[in-house]
Amino acid sequence: MEPPDAPAWACGALLLAVLLAAHPDAQAEVHLSVPPLVEVMRGEPVTLDCTPTGTHDHYVLEWFLTDRSGARPRLASAEMQGRGSELQVTVHDSRGRSPPYQLDPWGRLVLAEAQVSDERDYMCVVRAGAAGTAEATARLSVFAKPEATEVSPNRGTLSVMEDSAQEIATCHSRNGNPAPKITWYRNGQPLAVPVEMNPEGYMTSRTVKEASGLLSLMSTLYLRLRKADRDASFHCAAHYSLPEGHHGRLDSRTFQLTLHYPTEHVQFWVGSPSTPAGWVREGDTVQLLCRGDGSPSPEYTLFRLQDKQEEVLNVNLEGNLTLEGVTRGQSGTYGCRVEDYDAAEDVQLSKTLELRVAYLDPLELSEGKELALPLNSSATVNCSVQGLPTPALRWTKDSVPVSSGPMLSLSSITFDSNGTYVCEASLPTVPVLSRTRNFTLLVQGSPELKAADTEPKADGSWREGDEVTLICSARGHPEPKLTWSQLGGSPAERVPGRQGWVSSSLTLKVTSALSRDGISCEASNPHGNARHVFHFGTVSPQTSQAGVAVMAVAVSVGLLLLVVAVFYCMRRKGGPGCRCRREKGAPPPGEPELSHSGSERPEQTGLLMGGASGGARGGSGGFRDEC
Repeated sequence: MEPPDAPAWACGALLLAVLLAAHPDAQAEVHLSVPPLVEVMRGEPVTLDCTPTGTHDHYVLEWFLTDRSGARPRLASAEMQGRGSELQVTVHDSRGRSPPYQLDPWGRLVLAEAQVSDERDYMCVVRAGAAGTAEATARLSVFAKPEATEVSPNRGTLSVMEDSAQEIATCHSRNGNPAPKITWYRNGQPLAVPVEMNPEGYMTSRTVKEASGLLSLMSTLYLRLRKADRDASFHCAAHYSLPEGHHGRLDSRTFQLTLHYPTEHVQFWVGSPSTPAGWVREGDTVQLLCRGDGSPSPEYTLFRLQDKQEEVLNVNLEGNLTLEGVTRGQSGTYGCRVEDYDAAEDVQLSKTLELRVAYLDPLELSEGKELALPLNSSATVNCSVQGLPTPALRWTKDSVPVSSGPMLSLSSITFDSNGTYVCEASLPTVPVLSRTRNFTLLVQGSPELKAADTEPKADGSWREGDEVTLICSARGHPEPKLTWSQLGGSPAERVPGRQGWVSSSLTLKVTSALSRDGISCEASNPHGNARHVFHFGTVSPQTSQAGVAVMAVAVSVGLLLLVVAVFYCMRRKGGPGCRCRREKGAPPPGEPELSHSGSERPEQTGLLMGGASGGARGGSGGFRDEC
């Protein structure tokens, strides 16, 4: 603030400036560098800077605290005695602050552990003699994050029938600085409610300054409720400020309200295990469920209509009626009534339903478990049943459908008609409910015989001694007996996979007698018999085969003897046991002359002499070697 005689002071200052400018040792005007706003979080240290600009040999720096009353108590000071010397600092008044104010060697004001009470204006004044006096103010702002946001919902029952706003909840945000802002939310969306009273909704707020200097905010929400709010989720959030323009948010937990609203709709249905068509099975446990959409839960009265009269069965708050082991006699009309006196007059508070109990009695057949009929005869079997809804009947044989309806007609019966017939009753609208009954058909008659063909079939292909297995199969009722015309047949056994058939086999060797007479297989039972003869055609004798074998052996032996003879002759010709005899006219002296009439036989002589080509060389007068 300028003094009252500002014009005169300004003229004097101008004259002084001119004189200083003319003097060689004149000093520059003093200026200060002070940040106008300093922000800090509560509990952190902070330093307020005050730096004079220019060169001054002597100056005094002072820090003042600006009170709300306008007073300026001096906190600390520092004096520069000469150029280059250190500042002499002094703390004059800490105003009861703990820890106290401090000045660092550069004349800056230091506040350790900033407190909310430190949020003030601090003035720095520098007096530099002829250079003049300068002052500047720094504003200190201290921020504190509030505690977790808490909400206190209304735990009572709130009625939607009220035509004015009701208290919903109160939100608390404690010990923050500056005071936070509270916003209310419904289903995650902010509620735009005014702070003035309004029948549809409003909010009130109150700020409290704690002994620590921190601020606490309390906000209360008022709303006019609707039935749709029964499932709504509410909460509040505190929005607070931080240094450098940052912001934070603390959300409370969510909560729901307990509302009172009248019944508008009633539902009544059959619980599990009912079918889609609404039928229940006899013997099951069945639940009848009644629900009204009013709150709190109304009282339910469950009844049965008998000759247009209500027979009350149960009264409760759950709306459930359990029928254990339901019977067909419990079929009928059931009702549920909701006792809600707050409901509108046009609301239907009573509902009825039709309970339909499905049942299926055991089946009855016109025949017993077994039915014996002669071949080529006809018969009809009846299958009857009682059930609700009307059962559907069908007949199957070996899981294959053969007829539908209660009557099974059997005509021109053959052995293929043998088997087990099943009558099956089912309820199309109740798939899990069905019954069956069966009987076995036995066809009586003379046996039917079937013989396996023998191989080979061409005439003359069989030989004496060939082994063959004959198989004979038959069916009939009573079960036929199989016999062979020759001993050795196997006992009759049932054929797997062929109902009613039995089979026997006979293994033997083929002979000429079998070719002539054959082998017979006979099937018989009390109703008759059937016979089959196996024929083999022409059977080749075994001897023809023996002659060929003997001839082959004789040829082999002859060849072997010939080889041995040649080998022997070769051994005699080249061995030491051979004698050589030379002939040239008469025998040589000293050797007797061979006599052609002696004991040597002509055959031997001829053998020894050999042929003309092998025994003589150079005519009759030559020499021969004989062995």
